[in-house]
Amino acid sequence: MKTFCGRANPTTGSMEWLEEGEDYDYHQEIARSRYADMLHDKDRNVKYYQGIRAAVSRVKERGEKAVVLDIGTGTGLLSMMAASAGADFCYAIEVFKPMANAAVKIVEKNGFSDKIKVINKHSTEVTVGPDGDMQCRANILVTELFDTELIGEGALPSYEHAHKYLVQEGCEAVPHRATVYVQLVESRRMWSWKKLFPVHVEAEDGEKILFPPSEMENCPGVPSVCDIQLNQMPSSDFSTLSDVVTMFSVDFSKPVQSASTYYRVQLEPVKSGKAQIVLSWWDIDMDPLGTINCTMAPYWVKPTSALQWRDHWMQCVYFLPREEPVLQGEKLYLTACRDEYSVWYSLQKAREGENKADEEEHKADVPVESPVCRCRAHLLWNRPRFGELNDQNRTRQYIKALRKVLKTDSVCLCISDGSLLPVLVHYLGAKQVFTLENSAVSCFVIEKFLKANHLEDKIKIIEARPELLKPSHLEDKKISVLVGEPFFTTSLLPWHNLYFWYARTAVSTHLASNVTVLPQSASLHMMIVEFQDLWRIRSPCGICEGFDVRTMDDMIKDSLNFRESKEAEPHPLWEYPCKSLSDPQEVLTFDFTKTVPQHCLSTEGSVKLSRKGKSHGAVLWMEYHLAANISISTGLMQMSNEKGNCEWNPHCKQAVYFFSSVIESEILSDPTAITYTINFDTKTGEIAMDFKLL
Repeated sequence: MKTFCGRANPTTGSMEWLEEGEDYDYHQEIARSRYADMLHDKDRNVKYYQGIRAAVSRVKERGEKAVVLDIGTGTGLLSMMAASAGADFCYAIEVFKPMANAAVKIVEKNGFSDKIKVINKHSTEVTVGPDGDMQCRANILVTELFDTELIGEGALPSYEHAHKYLVQEGCEAVPHRATVYVQLVESRRMWSWKKLFPVHVEAEDGEKILFPPSEMENCPGVPSVCDIQLNQMPSSDFSTLSDVVTMFSVDFSKPVQSASTYYRVQLEPVKSGKAQIVLSWWDIDMDPLGTINCTMAPYWVKPTSALQWRDHWMQCVYFLPREEPVLQGEKLYLTACRDEYSVWYSLQKAREGENKADEEEHKADVPVESPVCRCRAHLLWNRPRFGELNDQNRTRQYIKALRKVLKTDSVCLCISDGSLLPVLVHYLGAKQVFTLENSAVSCFVIEKFLKANHLEDKIKIIEARPELLKPSHLEDKKISVLVGEPFFTTSLLPWHNLYFWYARTAVSTHLASNVTVLPQSASLHMMIVEFQDLWRIRSPCGICEGFDVRTMDDMIKDSLNFRESKEAEPHPLWEYPCKSLSDPQEVLTFDFTKTVPQHCLSTEGSVKLSRKGKSHGAVLWMEYHLAANISISTGLMQMSNEKGNCEWNPHCKQAVYFFSSVIESEILSDPTAITYTINFDTKTGEIAMDFKLL
């Protein structure tokens, strides 16, 4: 059966209807799944196996049959561990149909079909009894339902239901408990992901400062967690204000409550500063005594242990509703509120001479409502975008370029989503400024900005699509300077911001014949790299802890090949270290001074590898040439030549194209060069690429 899927094309801006097979969604989900990443997590696998063996032994020692319930079985790995540890029977529950089918095959291939029953249902729909999915309640509960925030994948409601209906009272649980840890820190870098700082502009008539509106200053932001590879955050980028403390823990062997609640701990700052951020992570004890422990703690907490790299569980950054100045040694209360799926934090100062009774009184003012963004800026800009807008060096580059092109009689049009460029253009002396905003949200946010800075009569906001722009919108004037960062909220891959070129083409009748376009052009750059760890997410698992999971490898490979062309995928490479094996190379150029051509832009060539290493893939990014000798890179910022370590733009995701052949075979003799063909289809706005290792 075929279905038509509607999607907005991020590059051309047009709405497209594509005919897709019924397997399309499945393939998308499997291709982007993290199953392989989890199975490469050696630390996780070993600890689960140890915990399962111990739980089966405890049940057997009591003279009982070991009946296991495995919720969210995935490949069936944990059930196979239980069966090989001597469990009498396992019920393996998997709601995602393609994965459940794969689990059946994997279980059969490993010879456990008589011991493991795969049930393709949500655990809350599973029935127990002579005619049910399960003959009887289980006495061992094994799960892996956790995300970086611990509870974001619905672990709590699943556990709550399982204890009520699917497992015996006093059952064994693997993991036995989870504990969430927190640490209070000050970090200008991380705070810049939530708040907009004042922007300084050196204008002809002195320094101008652009202030964010008060609604934005006091906005708690959005409640969703910011999950990152905290181990890539240098210690110079934050300062710890408290010791690490336990926030709360959950015992999975007892009935679990999923209803909203809160936890409170007392803190004493170890130094004075501005409390802005709560860093958080968790660990799991696989056994009641806590001797088998798997932790997500970052490098400064456990400096002696070798860190296990994993991408399915990272660390959490939570933003306090507002910055709180704190003094070393003063008493503070940190409160964590949670609902079924998310956690948020607030900080209160203890009152003078406060005792237990006062503390009870304090509880009345616990904010149980999940924070909501009221200023709408947090709905318009994601966290990296806040960081980008706060990057003074980047702003300075735009100011320098604008100075070169602006005249006192310039009539300017800005095309970007929720950009501050129109204000810079006005401050730098343009005669008239228009900004084209694609959405009601960006109109609202920019309007608030202009009001807060008394600029509402200086800059005109036009809410329209570029192709619907009319002369009356521009007061019948021709545009002499067209500017864009370019930045659009719909962009996922670096070249999606080429939408600026399509928008420029759509408004060309409104442009003066001698119009200046900034940026004047863009270029696509590429480099071959060896990843320290990121390659694992695309690497087949083969045999995992003695179990053959190649069926899953094949399934993922089929889904990756489901699209004729392999696609690049976006990753924030500041979180994923890699070293360059080749010099960066410019492969395609896009000239914004002209309209989008009718013909495709194609290039082919070869890249010489200048360093030894495993060629895991190509990284691609865009550079924007704002004006003569002024460029902005969305990718490589610099490279240390001896080792080839790369520094990436921290506010943008780069495109990664993984080479399947190297990942499949680490024994491949090192290639000396790589040939590439890259094709930009101007009609669809899509870039197709192909690489061959020589």
